[in-house]
Amino acid sequence: MDLGFPLDSASLVSLLVLTGMELVLGIDNIVFITILASKLPKEQQDKARQLGLAAALLSRLALLFSISWVMRLTEPLFEFVRPWNGKELILVAGGLFLIYKATHEIYENVERPAEHQPAAVAPAMGDLENARGVRAAKSAFAGVIFQIMLIDLVFSIDSVVTAVGMVDHIGIMVLAMLLSMVAMVLFVGPVGDFVQRHPSVRVLALSFLVLIGATLLMEGTGVHVPKGYTYVAMGFALLMEFINMRMRSRAARVRAAAQREQQ
Repeated sequence: MDLGFPLDSASLVSLLVLTGMELVLGIDNIVFITILASKLPKEQQDKARQLGLAAALLSRLALLFSISWVMRLTEPLFEFVRPWNGKELILVAGGLFLIYKATHEIYENVERPAEHQPAAVAPAMGDLENARGVRAAKSAFAGVIFQIMLIDLVFSIDSVVTAVGMVDHIGIMVLAMLLSMVAMVLFVGPVGDFVQRHPSVRVLALSFLVLIGATLLMEGTGVHVPKGYTYVAMGFALLMEFINMRMRSRAARVRAAAQREQQ
């Protein structure tokens, strides 16, 4: 593994391809961070998103510079029905966590939508109540960041293994991860705000997490699922939701116009 950054056309092409691949893999991270951050008060959401992405970048870089350890994750650890390695165990655990978390959030959004609105610290009625509210807000924020860091580890393993398989130069890998992270930082805010404003899109994003969790679970059990299939399905579902939103918006305008004429 070369630590340098060769300046030639082949390296630039590798950089562009790997940056694009890291962006595609980062979509999962953006969706997860957006959903978790939406549970926080509005003033804390941007901070949680930025910290989540920073944790994702740090975990990727740390794993990247621990190449020997990452590569050992693909070596068999034990055999139970079939050989299992460290990467597969991490993917299985991460997939199960994503499926549990996403299905729980879907239930909360569908059955208790009012209670699922972003939390806010109530106005203080006294010093004791104010202190409890501040502690509750800090605890919720810490819990969200902890969950983001856990799933970041899973996504980072997948990202680094993909990078190692595509490029031989660590310099190219580091730059590709930095460029993809800059793009994610630019998009995570608008994406998060859009998801927060549209409950149907939020439920759809949660369903994406269930799909991603199932994909991780299958990958961890040895069933290879081409990521293109997953992202095409997600893109198609998102396109249909945009069409439905357009139809609902147009229907609302027609009803509003009809009501004005009746008046």
